[in-house]
Amino acid sequence: MERHELMQLLAGGDAVSKAALAALVDGGEYVIWEETELSSDVRARAYESRRRSYQRRGIETMGLERGVQLLREHARPVRTGKITSVDGSWIFQLFLTEEGSDLVACIGGRRPERRSTP
Repeated sequence: MERHELMQLLAGGDAVSKAALAALVDGGEYVIWEETELSSDVRARAYESRRRSYQRRGIETMGLERGVQLLREHARPVRTGKITSVDGSWIFQLFLTEEGSDLVACIGGRRPERRSTP
């Protein structure tokens, strides 16, 4: 998928989609995997589990609860991708329809800062 095509899919979306779009516009790296993987319901369960883990660890997220809800509602296979911000501080997980023509959900997560060891 070309960068401009992905930008169109993210345009006009919710706050997390806008943040992902901004990361893309700023030159962030992205990848969209061609193969369709697990159903969106399986993905929703996995991200619900991650949500609890992220909360326990204090990891900041964007759109996680809504993304899980949208994946459950979609109930079909999804194509996945990700955008990494230029500074690497945010990763946006993308879930597209099987053919890649529409955005199903977008979830953002701030990478925890690495602690330096003495």
